[in-house]
Amino acid sequence: MRSATEGRDTILDRFGAILAHRLQAPSSGYEPYTPSDPDTLARVLQPGDILLVEGDNKLAAAIKYVTQSTWSHAAFFAGDILPLSLEERQLPLPERPQLIEANLGEGCVTAPLSKYQTYNTRICRPVGLTPGDRADLVSFMVAHLGMKYDLKHIFDLLRYFLPAPPVPVRFRRRLLAFGSGDPTRAICSTLIAQAFHSIRYPILPTIEHVPGHSQAVSDYSREEILHIRDYSLFTPRDFDLSPYFEVIKPTLAGGFDHRRLHWAEHDRTQPAETGRL
Repeated sequence: MRSATEGRDTILDRFGAILAHRLQAPSSGYEPYTPSDPDTLARVLQPGDILLVEGDNKLAAAIKYVTQSTWSHAAFFAGDILPLSLEERQLPLPERPQLIEANLGEGCVTAPLSKYQTYNTRICRPVGLTPGDRADLVSFMVAHLGMKYDLKHIFDLLRYFLPAPPVPVRFRRRLLAFGSGDPTRAICSTLIAQAFHSIRYPILPTIEHVPGHSQAVSDYSREEILHIRDYSLFTPRDFDLSPYFEVIKPTLAGGFDHRRLHWAEHDRTQPAETGRL
């Protein structure tokens, strides 16, 4: 016979699954401005890169509002270092699992680049990593594959149903960490932040000014006053804003020449359109 606690957990799990399903329902009116090309991404991405995604569901809309950002999701690019089956390795690069991400209702899973071919994306690349650093990052993420999201934390899920929570901007980051702390895994950037903290690579450190100095001017001083933030407070946009991550644009990285663009000639027999932006 099941105990009352087991029965209660089952009910909470089911309720949590319903909430998770509703949060992942697509929002109306989403249209990507420059959708990703998975083949180009596959050529440009390097292990350790972060792929930011502008999502199109209710959870994404809430995260974008709370964080005041375009980006609602972050995925870690591991490349072909991932443990893949023989069938998966025979797939074309865009269809091959090369990303590691934490998703609501799924936990930590792998995904192919083709998953985001209809979304706006951005590549953020850590600078100066050694091959050993990259290997450590990938190992950390791989070790967390299969980590589950606990759907019993109902209050942590309910907060995302508030389209415009009455919280001042300066406190909205804290809103993401509300509750037990464990469900912040739904914010995919949490696990990625932990990975970079494990190799002591900065994202957005808290800076403590040295008493008697208006600012730290030497490398030594800067090293002394940097403090790692709580990983549960990191959001996807932090990788975009970080001064330690380079924004990579695949079109430019592949060699861009504006002279090779083909422009449609304006039909001079028709009156020119006016009044449009």
